[in-house]
Amino acid sequence: MAHTFEIYRDKADEYRVRFKYNSEIMFSTEGYASKASAQNAIDSIKKNGPGAETIDNS
Repeated sequence: MAHTFEIYRDKADEYRVRFKYNSEIMFSTEGYASKASAQNAIDSIKKNGPGAETIDNS
């Protein structure tokens, strides 16, 4: 699958999520203290993302 969410640990030992498309990082999240919180972020993005409004601040 070309689209993936990855949970990883950063240099500060926090859990982060990155979203990749064809091996390119599209975005990454803030750091979380627990892996469960990182998974919750993924679940929230999947649930709420499709209906999210796009705001152009350019």
